[in-house]
Amino acid sequence: MNCAVRYYSRSGNTKLVADAIAKAAGVKAVSTDSSEAQICEPVDVLFIGGALYAYGIDENLKNYIVGLDPEKIGKAVVFSTSWISKHAIDLIKSGLKEKGIPVEEESLYFRGKPGQKQLEEACAFAGKFM
Repeated sequence: MNCAVRYYSRSGNTKLVADAIAKAAGVKAVSTDSSEAQICEPVDVLFIGGALYAYGIDENLKNYIVGLDPEKIGKAVVFSTSWISKHAIDLIKSGLKEKGIPVEEESLYFRGKPGQKQLEEACAFAGKFM
């Protein structure tokens, strides 16, 4: 199964989760503000994550989602970290669905900085979709 992991993280918390998911998937996690973030080849699963900033997701992540080609993504799986709430998950899912990208109902959320136990949970979570 071909997977990709994309995320946007200001504090590094979401990056930690993205890296754990990528490790389980055997790929590299790439920030959505990187020149390497574009999905050039079709993927079966796109793991995509971000956090809540002032009650919305970062503009960088929003723009990334808008630029996705639904023809290249089998389905998306959403993850998030935040100190405030899980609302980023709903916003990311909504943006993906508006693009016509199928989105898994199950998502992954950690409040605050994930510890080792949570990173292990992230690896197990990734395994469900591969």
